[in-house]
Amino acid sequence: MAAEPSYIDYEAFLDPDFSPASFANSLVVATNNATDTPLDLSTPLSRVLFDLQEIDTHIHTLTTKSALPLLTHTGDQTAAASKILKEADDQVASVSQGYERLEREVLRKWEAAEEARVATENSLATVRLARAVARCIALGRQLDGQMMEVTGRGGLPGAGGGDGTASPGPGRDDNTRALERAASTIVSLRRLLSDTGVGEEGHGLDRVKVIRTLKGDLLIPAENLVKARAQQAINRFSISASNSSSNGATAQSSYKQARDARARLISGVNVLYLLSPLPSRTTAAHPADFHPELLLSTLQGYIQTTTVASLNNLSRGLTMLPSLDKTLPEITARCQDIHALEAILSTIKPPSHPSLPQPQEQTSSPSSSSPPPNSDSKQNNLLTPLLTSLDTPSLPSYFWRSLASSLSPRIQEIIHRGGVSARTLRSNRDKLKREIRECVLRGSQLPQSALGVGMEKRDQNQNWEREAAVMVSAVVGVLER
Repeated sequence: MAAEPSYIDYEAFLDPDFSPASFANSLVVATNNATDTPLDLSTPLSRVLFDLQEIDTHIHTLTTKSALPLLTHTGDQTAAASKILKEADDQVASVSQGYERLEREVLRKWEAAEEARVATENSLATVRLARAVARCIALGRQLDGQMMEVTGRGGLPGAGGGDGTASPGPGRDDNTRALERAASTIVSLRRLLSDTGVGEEGHGLDRVKVIRTLKGDLLIPAENLVKARAQQAINRFSISASNSSSNGATAQSSYKQARDARARLISGVNVLYLLSPLPSRTTAAHPADFHPELLLSTLQGYIQTTTVASLNNLSRGLTMLPSLDKTLPEITARCQDIHALEAILSTIKPPSHPSLPQPQEQTSSPSSSSPPPNSDSKQNNLLTPLLTSLDTPSLPSYFWRSLASSLSPRIQEIIHRGGVSARTLRSNRDKLKREIRECVLRGSQLPQSALGVGMEKRDQNQNWEREAAVMVSAVVGVLER
């Protein structure tokens, strides 16, 4: 239907740039003279009112004529919207049902599976912890039995005959073997208790009360006792006693004492090697890089104690010269003990350490050539690290040189005090030279009892004249000044 003509400019009103102020100004200018004063506003206002009435009439006419199409269109839109809403509700209901089914079939099953996984992990951790605790308890019982053997509070099955005497063994008795077994058990138990990282065997053991009790009441006291026994065996080592007798029974007794002393020393050395503290993460290191600090400090202490005792005895003997004939054999015996210690250490290979990787056995074919004399195979003993720590080629040489360096001030003190002792020393210089030289040469040789129990000299042709000269110079050199 064509729109009826109208004097109203609808295009101007529908223009997006329409301005009411500009439109009002144009009406006022069109109905008044710009020079008139005052302006007549009734005419433009009437014009606006007429326009509004015309627009209202036009809207009413259009609404009346188009009411049915508008209602029909509105009804169609409402029906379409209702249909869309219904379809949307059906889709939402379908999605909700799908989510509920997904939650029921997947999410809840996943939650159950997650609970099962957590329970399984906890059960696995519990089983691992229980196994570690069981192993600790087993090692603790084993250690307790071994400590009963060491302390003599329990009987050793098959340890001897019916008379209660110990059965003979290949160089060491059951007590020394029990000491080594106890040390190995202590190392295994200590390693298990130290592996407390996540994923390691001992993870969580520190939270178990029985393990803390085991550590405090058994492991630490047992380690201290075994360590003390091993240090005692080294500090009391002496193999030169009863060496001068030619009687058969006494010689047999001396041989047995030397064998027992050697067995106790080897046991003590092995125990202290095992109980020496390990640096951090030594399990990845090579056994050759391991330095048994506890063993080395004990051996150094033994040598130092022997040197100090010899120094004090020799100082008293030089002060009271008649007693020197008794003092020099004692010093000779002490040096022979040190020489025997060197011979024994040169035959001891580092024992198998539970916390260190074991070196692979190198198999050699019959056609392969033998290793050279200076190969590492000859250095694979416990004497080498001791000599390295003392910076000396041999222990007797270290003993005599240490004794000589500390003896010179003592001789000077005797000379400065003067008196009978100083005059006696000066008048017996030649005798002192001879006796001190003989003391050094005899002391630098292995005792006869040591040669019968598997000890051999490290160097058959070694000359000790230099050490003898150093000792003679330390004593007589001061007297000749």
